[in-house]
Amino acid sequence: MSKDFFEALALLEKENGVEAAVLVEKISSAITKAIKRDYPDTERISVIIDHENNVFEMALLKTVVEGEPEDPANEINISQAKTYKKRITVGDTCHIPLDKSKFGRVAAQSAKQSIRGDIKEINRAKLIEQFGSKEHECITVTVTKVEPNRGTVNLLYDGTELYLFRNEQIPGETLVEGDIVKVYVVQILNPDRKPIIKISRTHKDLVKRLFELEVPEIYDGTVEIKAISREAGGRTKIAVESKNPDVDAIGACIGPRRSRINAIVQELNGEKIDLIGYSEVPEEFIAKALAPAEVISVTIDDEDAKKCTVIVPNNQLSLAIGNRGQNAKLAARLTGFKIDIRPEFENTIKGIND
Repeated sequence: MSKDFFEALALLEKENGVEAAVLVEKISSAITKAIKRDYPDTERISVIIDHENNVFEMALLKTVVEGEPEDPANEINISQAKTYKKRITVGDTCHIPLDKSKFGRVAAQSAKQSIRGDIKEINRAKLIEQFGSKEHECITVTVTKVEPNRGTVNLLYDGTELYLFRNEQIPGETLVEGDIVKVYVVQILNPDRKPIIKISRTHKDLVKRLFELEVPEIYDGTVEIKAISREAGGRTKIAVESKNPDVDAIGACIGPRRSRINAIVQELNGEKIDLIGYSEVPEEFIAKALAPAEVISVTIDDEDAKKCTVIVPNNQLSLAIGNRGQNAKLAARLTGFKIDIRPEFENTIKGIND
């Protein structure tokens, strides 16, 4: 039975990714409780599980006495004790082995249920420990399976399987088994019960983390990311500001021969990225945010309501608005202003607001 027990223990360790020593501690506790239910009056119980040497023993411990025991549950007569160990004397502790094969279905089932509950708690604690420091960070994962019908992508990170659902995937991107990609850890849901690690490739902060990884000046604080707006799979606008007058924020983000920006674009499946120089002057910031369109003027109509009117050359109107209003919407999100875009020499055209 010991062989079967340790084979089952090894399988349990492999399937749950829990160290054998931790499992042994939990199993010993569960078995001790189960024995207590079968022998409620026994005060001392021994459970030995040595997974390195494949030793599995359980016993009741009784004090050896002369004559008839006053407490049979915890005492044993010297003559009876010698049937278990010849060289034993009064006052010694006698180990009375329990037959593992006849341990009792109820006790075994109870231990099994307790172990199952313990493993769930171990796995919960392990997941929280593993991803607690990764929340709101970017991690590198490997695609292990793609489910076309559900649209879910299975990912592997440090031995843990994660799930990237369809609505968190970049539109138009096709992931295949073996791909290595970066995802953003949005949050840990249900941390006190059954934790779920929510990850995303559409979250705007994924772009922020990628820039921090690729641009040393952002990582060390020389260049600051002031705002980001994103339509995953289409375009991202990111406003940056340099804290050092000798450092060009946009140039730092682009990198030598566009190496830094190209690496990020590639990671995001070709998503367009507009780098915007941040300005504390709203009119300047709004004009820059509408890039690549040229802007003639920006008028703040209502500062409290954050409304403005932007005039652009006639031939820049469609560019300023963008396909399906994308450029104007992203500019509005980036600046926090509702932007009414009008052509220079035509009747007023209703603006595109976020």
